[in-house]
Amino acid sequence: MNPTDTAAVRRHNVALVLREIAAHGPCARTEVAAATGLVHASVTALAADLIGRGLVAEVGSASSGGRGRPRRLLRLVPGRVVAIALQVTLERVEVMAADLAGTVAHRASVPHRAPFGDPEPLAAVLAREIARAEAVLRARRDAHLARVVIAMAGPVTGSGHTVAAAIDFGWSRTDLRALVLAHLPDLACPLDVVNDANVAALAEYHARAEQGDELPCAAAYIKADTGVGGGLVVGGRIHTGTHGMAGEVGHIPLAFDGPDCPCGARGCLAMYVGPEPLTAAAGLADVSARDGVDAALAELDRRLRAGDPRATDALVLAGRSVGAAVLAISGLVDPGEVILGGYLATWTVWLTPGIDAVLAGRRAVAPHLEPAIVRGILGPDATLHGALRTSREATLDDATTVPPLDKATPAA
Repeated sequence: MNPTDTAAVRRHNVALVLREIAAHGPCARTEVAAATGLVHASVTALAADLIGRGLVAEVGSASSGGRGRPRRLLRLVPGRVVAIALQVTLERVEVMAADLAGTVAHRASVPHRAPFGDPEPLAAVLAREIARAEAVLRARRDAHLARVVIAMAGPVTGSGHTVAAAIDFGWSRTDLRALVLAHLPDLACPLDVVNDANVAALAEYHARAEQGDELPCAAAYIKADTGVGGGLVVGGRIHTGTHGMAGEVGHIPLAFDGPDCPCGARGCLAMYVGPEPLTAAAGLADVSARDGVDAALAELDRRLRAGDPRATDALVLAGRSVGAAVLAISGLVDPGEVILGGYLATWTVWLTPGIDAVLAGRRAVAPHLEPAIVRGILGPDATLHGALRTSREATLDDATTVPPLDKATPAA
């Protein structure tokens, strides 16, 4: 076996041990060996490596049933590793830094005022907020900054994490990571750019699993906030397709003679359910123009809860568009469930009549083929939680990226 193969096998085995401890700890080495299939001596050596990196600690002991010494228990040390997640919305950059357990160490929300069509000013804001989060994390002694993850609206392709198109921001193909790193020459950890809806879909799917829900082998996610996006989760993993476009439900065309969409097509779902079209249909175009989209959405929420007829009618029509998208997704992907996120989750009660009206015909013919339509449970932080999960998974997959404690540097 060549050295490369040996290193890969060791990384794999370290990951097996670390994941077992993270999922089921505190647990004894004998329990880890039984669960992973590794011999006890290997588990002992791998656990020692993880302890040396500060990722695992011995905590207490358990009886060996009267035979031999008590077993020392191992547990994950979640605060050893932190990550920074950033979500770009139409008007703001949301920032969250958290450890492996999801404990939040830093939170910020800042307006970016990025001009349409120019990614450089937004890259500068992102870099500034990363630096601010780093400064906060420096106070966490022995915490290792493992990753920075930027969640961006639009398909992200290739190992270079290139934003293929950010229609809501007027960008064509853009290397956002390179633009941000140009402002952060001393950043000592990987920086990833991911699709915001994809990571939100993954976070919602796993959140449902963690609360004990029975999950289908395939689920579709539709969210509306920055724009309208989505994701496909197949076998617990995001399916991105050839160009990163899989799950981009916002650009499913619903009407060939519908309004022009910035993507180049007509009548896309985003043109009926996106924030600007939806607030305009509710009579709030002036609020959006004067105070911004976030203010218009907040006013729409207030009017919905007050029973305003124009607002409720706009949501029924939006629900019909969502229902049509569900039919299209079902015919192509056949998901077991469709998860609604963003303000689609917040306003499900007003969307449901329109969704049901569109699904009624298919439901009458083949009700057993209809996916369950459920609300997301993570609220507006789904994308940030999903971005942090990608960092957590990367650490669990390769703990060798975390330096030994005696060689560790502060989080920044």
